[in-house]
Amino acid sequence: MAGIEGENSSTPGTEQARPGPGFRRRVVVKFKDHVQLPREDTARALERQGVGPWNELAARFGGITLEPLLSIQPEQVATLSERARALDPSFRAANLAAYFAVNMPPGTNAEELVRSLSQWGSVAVAYVEPPPVEPPLVNPGDDPRFPNQGYLDPAPDGIDAEYAWNFPGGDGAGQALVDMEWGWTFNHEDLAAHGITLISGVNHSYFSHGSSVLGEIAAVDNALGCVGITPALSSVRCVGQHRADGGYSTAQAILDAIGVMQFGDVLLLEAQTNLFGYNLVPVEIEPAVFDVIQLATSLGIVVVEAAGNGGVDLDTVVNPGGQQIFNRASPDFLDSGAIIVGAASATAPHARLGFSCHGSRVDCYGWGESVDTLASDSTNTATNLYTTGFNGTSSASPIVTGAALAVQGLMQAASGGRLASWQLRMILSDPANGTASQNPAVDRIGVMPNLRAIIDGMVLNLSPDIYLRDFVGDNGDPHLGAISSSPDIILRQTAVPDPQAAFGAGSGTENDVTLGYEAESGQDNFVYVRVRNRGGTAASNVTATVYWAPPSTLLTPDLWTLLGTATLPTVPTGDLLTVSDAIVWSAAAIPAPGHYCFVSILNTPRDPGPTPADLMDWNNFTTFIRSNNNVTWRNFNVVDNVPPPRAEPPGYVALPFIAAGAPDRGRRMQLEIVPRLPAGSEIMLELPPEFAERLRVCPHHVVSPGGPKPDSPRIVHVVINPCGRLSFPPIVFPAKARIPLRLLVKIPEPMRKHEFELFARQTYEGEEVGRVTWRLAPSRTPM
Repeated sequence: MAGIEGENSSTPGTEQARPGPGFRRRVVVKFKDHVQLPREDTARALERQGVGPWNELAARFGGITLEPLLSIQPEQVATLSERARALDPSFRAANLAAYFAVNMPPGTNAEELVRSLSQWGSVAVAYVEPPPVEPPLVNPGDDPRFPNQGYLDPAPDGIDAEYAWNFPGGDGAGQALVDMEWGWTFNHEDLAAHGITLISGVNHSYFSHGSSVLGEIAAVDNALGCVGITPALSSVRCVGQHRADGGYSTAQAILDAIGVMQFGDVLLLEAQTNLFGYNLVPVEIEPAVFDVIQLATSLGIVVVEAAGNGGVDLDTVVNPGGQQIFNRASPDFLDSGAIIVGAASATAPHARLGFSCHGSRVDCYGWGESVDTLASDSTNTATNLYTTGFNGTSSASPIVTGAALAVQGLMQAASGGRLASWQLRMILSDPANGTASQNPAVDRIGVMPNLRAIIDGMVLNLSPDIYLRDFVGDNGDPHLGAISSSPDIILRQTAVPDPQAAFGAGSGTENDVTLGYEAESGQDNFVYVRVRNRGGTAASNVTATVYWAPPSTLLTPDLWTLLGTATLPTVPTGDLLTVSDAIVWSAAAIPAPGHYCFVSILNTPRDPGPTPADLMDWNNFTTFIRSNNNVTWRNFNVVDNVPPPRAEPPGYVALPFIAAGAPDRGRRMQLEIVPRLPAGSEIMLELPPEFAERLRVCPHHVVSPGGPKPDSPRIVHVVINPCGRLSFPPIVFPAKARIPLRLLVKIPEPMRKHEFELFARQTYEGEEVGRVTWRLAPSRTPM
C-alpha cells in the first residue's frame, strides 16, 4: 500500500469546468413532442416540414450542423419505454428522439444561438450543453485502512455495514453496480478481482476519483488496504462521460448504461454540472439528463446522484421557464426518481458541510470529508495507492450507494426479489431508518441510512427480535399499556415435567396470567420464562435472566436480586411461544413465603438486552420500560380473596407493597390506587403517618374508631372507593426511598367465588413508571 501521489489536494466547491482537447461545445435543443424529425438529414427536414428557419439560422451562425443528441435508435427507446410502463404504470416516456445537438465552430456565440432557437414555436427548450466539470481531487494519506473507515461503523457514526455483513446478501452478493464518471484504475489491488469492464465512453482522466468511489463501495475483502461497503458484488461496471469521438455527454452515458442494466441494479452518477447560472449542482438540472434518469428509475434501476458541491439551496433553483424544479413544495417540482445525496461532517452529530447542495430534494447524506479509500495517480499506472482524505458529495454518494446495494442484497437473499427504485428511496430516506443530521431543519440533506435499523426494523426484519410480553396482547412494539403484568414469568412450587407442553404454543395456556403461584419457603421453587421471536431469523442461545424483588410500585435495579438464568437453545420465528427449562430458586435463597415481583431480561448475540447497570440511569430506565421488549416485569399476584384466620386487621386480606424512590436522586412522582371491586367491598390504604402527612391525607379519610382498628401513632388508614380511583398529589420521593404500605381489602362473602383486580402505580411526569397488580380469586391448590 502507498499514499496517493501525483495529484494536488482540492476543496469541494472549487472544481472548474475543464473541457478536454477534443471537447466540442454544443447547443442542445429539444423539439416539442408533436414534431417528428428524421435522424438523417435533419437540417433539411426542418425547412421542408416548416419546423423552423434553419437556413436563416445557419446563415447567421456560420458552420453550425445538426445531429441527434443521443445515439440510440427509436425502436430501442420504444422497447425501454414499454418495459418501463409495464413496471411503472404512471411512467410517461419523454420523447428522447426530440433531442438534437447543434454543433458550432469555435467562436460561435452559443448563448445568442440559444436565444434564437428558443424563439421557434417548435422548440420546447434550448440550452448550451454543460461542459465537463472536473471531479474534486483527493488529499494524500497512508494511514492504516479499516480502522479509519468509520463510515462502515454503527450509527450514529456510519451506516453499520459491519452489521449487514452478518446476513446473507448484506455484503452485496448477487448485486450489480454501474459507476458513471471520468476515470478509474481497474487493476488496483483492491479492485482487480472484480474484473471491472467499461460499458461505453473512455477511461479518460481523474483515475484517482473513480478509484476512490469504487473503493468505498466495492473494495475487495482481500487483506489488502480497504474493504468496501459491499465487497462481494457480482458485477462492477463503469461508463464514461467522455466519449470515444472526443465528445462529452452525461445523457448518452446514462442511456448506454440503461441498455445493459436490469431491474434493481444500482447506477451511481458521480458527476455535477453548471447550467442556467448555477454551478456544481445535480446533473439532472439538464433536461436531457433528467429524462434519461427518469427512464432508468421507471425501469426499476436505482439511481444515486450526487447533490453537487456548489453549496446551492436547490429549493431556490429555477430553470429558464422560472420553474422551481427541485422544490418538492412547488407545483413545478420534477421528480426523476433518483436518490440525491448531500454531504455532512465525518463526526457525529453530522452537520451539513458548507459546500454541499441542499434542500427538500436531497434524500440522504454521507460523509463528505476524511473518507479512507483507494486512490491512484495521474498516469493510471499505480495500483496500490490509498487516501484518507476523499471528500465532497463525491465521497458521500458512494456511502449511500453501498447502503442501497446492501439492502438490495439482503432483500434478494431473504425473498428472492429486489426492491423497485422508488421503494428503495423511501427506505433509505425514511428518518426511522437513518441518522438525522445535526440540525435537520437547517441542514436539509436528509438522513444517513442505518443498515441495522433497516435490517432489524419492519422493512426487512431479518434479525431475531425476541421479546417478553408486558401484558396479554403485547406484540413487542413500544406501548402505553400495562408494564408489570407479564404472563411470561411463571413461578411454580413443584417442577413441571414438560414446560413446553404445559405453557408453550398450543398448550391452551398461552394467554393465562394466573399460571404463577406465591413462593413457598423451605423448599426449592421453579421459575419458567416464555419467549417469542417476531424477527426473521431464529434466535440461538437465548439467555433468560430472572431477578426477584419485593412487590413495589417502582422496580429499579437497586431492588433486584439475581434468581438465576436459563438458556433456550433456539427460539424459532413465527411468534411461537417457547418455554425455558426450569430456573431453580433454591430453598436457601427464598427469604420468606409470599408474593414477589420478578424481572426478566433476554439476551442473544443479534438481539442483546440491557444490563441492570444500564437501567440504573433514570432516563434509560424510563425509556426501557416500554421501548425495550427484551425486558419485562411480573408484578402481578394472584391472592386468595378469603381472609386468613389470623388476619390483621381481622376480616381483611392484606396486600403489602412498597413505594420506592428513584435510585439517583429525589424525583417528583405520584401514587395512585385503582380498585375494581364489587359493591359492598371495603378497601383501605395503610401508610406511615409521615408519608400520610406529605400526601396531605385529610382527617375525614382516617378510619373511624368503629373501623377494624383505630389508627395508632405508627400507621394511618385511608378509605378508598372500592370501584373508583384514588390519586394522591405529586410529591418528591427521596432517592432510594422504601415506603412500606398495605392495601387492606374485604370482599363480601357471596362474591368470593369470583375474581377481582386492583392495582397501585407510580407515575413520573404523567407517565406510569411501575405498578403492582393483585387478582383476588377463590382459593386454589398450589402447584
